[in-house]
This record gives sequence, C-alpha cells and structure tokens, in this order.
Amino acid sequence: MADNKNLPGSVLFCCDYNAVRSPMAEGLMKKHVGQAVYVQSAGVKNDLEIDGFAITVCREMGVELERHRVRTIDEMIEWGDDLESYDLVIALSPASQRRALEFTRFASIEVEYWPIIDPTGLGDTREAKLAAYRQARDQIWAHIQERF
Repeated sequence: MADNKNLPGSVLFCCDYNAVRSPMAEGLMKKHVGQAVYVQSAGVKNDLEIDGFAITVCREMGVELERHRVRTIDEMIEWGDDLESYDLVIALSPASQRRALEFTRFASIEVEYWPIIDPTGLGDTREAKLAAYRQARDQIWAHIQERF
C-alpha cells in the first residue's frame, strides 16, 4: 500500500483507445492506493472495447477489468467530468500526451508521460501476445510503485 502523504487527490491515466494501457494503469493504481486517490482512465479515440489480453494479465495480479467501459477524453467532457479538477494526468502514449497538454493548457494540472509499450499487434502466438501484455503491465506497475 502506498504512503498517503505524498499522493495526489486524483489521477487520470490516458492512452490511445482506453482499451489496454490506461485501463491497466487505472486498475493497478487502484490496487496500489485503494480508495486514497480518485483514479480514472480515458483514451484519445474510441473504437475498441476493453482488450481480452489486458483483462487476462491484470487478473493474474488480482486486478479485475471485465466491467471497464471504454471512454474518451471528449466523452468525459461531454458527460460533465471536470478534467481541470484532476491533480495529475499521466499519458501512456504520445498521442494522449499531446491531447492532455491541450486540455491542461490553461489549468494548473501536472502532466507526466510514461513511455509504455503498446502490446497490441505484438506476438504471433497466444503465449507471445500474453508476454507482450505482461511486459506493458509490468512497466506500468513499476512506474506506479516508483511514483506513488
């Protein structure tokens, strides 16, 4: 469990589609900090559902992603989420970093970029694909443990 005194009040993880990296980060962060931090995730684009390999490799760590609903940053804004109320935005892809810097331009929100590999399309077999997703998951987990 994380040390609460240095935690932000809220964190938004973002990536390209909110189907692999950012939902994994959201789930892993919640596992790490519990209810101490408000955590959400979003993508730049929305034409995918939560990825089955992401669900599988997170389940291996006791993180449940089956009920995750994919959403974009624009949808969050449309639904009335005040993105300027987040203390920290963590971008997991170059496109999401650009988008985060756009919507935080006039707000005092810290934006961090964590270069996490995109495991989609990697590996020819199920085991090779799972290995790529585990690598992305483990990169995210290491960043979370180091940062929080």
